[in-house]
Amino acid sequence: MKRKMAALVFGNANYIKGAVLKNPANDAVDIAAKLKSYGFHTIVVKDATHKEMDKSLKEFKKLLENNEVGLFFFAGHGMQIDGRNYLLATDTDNADETEAKHSSVSLDKVIEVMEKSPASTKIVILDACRDNPWERAWNRTAATRGLASVYAPKGTIIGFATSPGELASDGKGRNGTYTAALLQHIDEPDCTIETMFKQVRNTVAAETRGKQTSWEHTSLSGNFFFNLSLGKVVTAYSETSLVDALFVVDETKPSHKIIKGLKSHNWYTQNDALGRLSDKSVKKMADNNLFVLGRNIYQAACGGSNSAIAYVGSFFEMTSGYPKEKRKALLDGMLFEVFFDPQAKLRSKIKANLFNELFDLRRHAALRDSFEFLAETLVASRGEFYALPGRGHELAVTVATKKVKDAYRVDAVYVDGTDVLRPEGEEWATDDEEGRLYSRKTAADLKEQLSQELVVPSRSLKITYTPPEAAAGEIKVPLGYTVRKA
Repeated sequence: MKRKMAALVFGNANYIKGAVLKNPANDAVDIAAKLKSYGFHTIVVKDATHKEMDKSLKEFKKLLENNEVGLFFFAGHGMQIDGRNYLLATDTDNADETEAKHSSVSLDKVIEVMEKSPASTKIVILDACRDNPWERAWNRTAATRGLASVYAPKGTIIGFATSPGELASDGKGRNGTYTAALLQHIDEPDCTIETMFKQVRNTVAAETRGKQTSWEHTSLSGNFFFNLSLGKVVTAYSETSLVDALFVVDETKPSHKIIKGLKSHNWYTQNDALGRLSDKSVKKMADNNLFVLGRNIYQAACGGSNSAIAYVGSFFEMTSGYPKEKRKALLDGMLFEVFFDPQAKLRSKIKANLFNELFDLRRHAALRDSFEFLAETLVASRGEFYALPGRGHELAVTVATKKVKDAYRVDAVYVDGTDVLRPEGEEWATDDEEGRLYSRKTAADLKEQLSQELVVPSRSLKITYTPPEAAAGEIKVPLGYTVRKA
């Protein structure tokens, strides 16, 4: 499910021989952050010399050997010389066009590197053509402004900030006008890249009152989307199963009757509904319905239904007579419910009531496929975790404490050498340690809390204390503080 994508992002602003620009470095940082959020392995380089640009392009060429999608982004000065396009390094020699040409990076070279790579989709985005102060000294005309038209090889789309003869605006705010429009529209879900560029063109035209018109050359043979909704990435189950809010109960189906009972929030009704689930009845149920049923079993268990709690706790034994694919669909749904809300969006806080009980099931080899499904789904949803749930990775944590009277006060929690303990809101933030409020916990209680907030099962969480004797004493944990990913 994970798309293999790589990007090279340049932002050249501080040109050594004049022509300093305001926004390209910001453009590079912001575009790179956005691409990383979509799963691109991203190389970002700011204020690169010719040598540095050439070195980064070689690194990108190597990276493209193992990726399906390649993207090149440049913000800075660009120009056409003798009908060919050049992207200027910060140390480009501006003595004349010949020197500039040989101390810049040729766009043709970038395109050739991408064309000869195994990547099936190649994207080039150029926020160049800012006002060139060397133009007058070179006796250039308006006809040579901007970038020249180029050929887009098969599987390639090239986006330009301007049409030939136009200059690109460096923007009024943090970003150039073109990059700002890209950042505005790139997040629209399930929008093809061609449609996104059309939206960008409208925004750029409106912002510049028609003085700047972005344009594209394309030979893409298929659709590319930056922001794919989960329903487009996860193909094992229908969108109405993933987006539980769209699921419509049909009481003519046995599985739907059970789902309706579990949705009742009445423990007696929930217990009765779950009692209809058997080896025989499950065989006739569709995988999509079983997935939704699994979600509702976990939901009912978190709501206090004893039968649902028992079902989660003894899932391996109670489902041993189910067909393999039916058992998997149920567990897939239960695991999905922990992390995703009714709109199939990642929860800001996992539904953690029975998190450890559910993840203890991973010890059974027969159930591992469901945990792999979860891991791949979380990758596809671009979730950020200390350790990817479902893969069984261990996480080492060090809790730093200080002895205070009869207890040990937690001052920091280190993961990979970084203190990840932080206030959940500004009302809890204070530099005065004595002014904080604390709850008292045992080491076991704190491990359960850390497990839920770090989203790592207790059995995979390796906690050490400084000093070590804190683990045997009473621990003061600051209220309003968390180790969840920000």
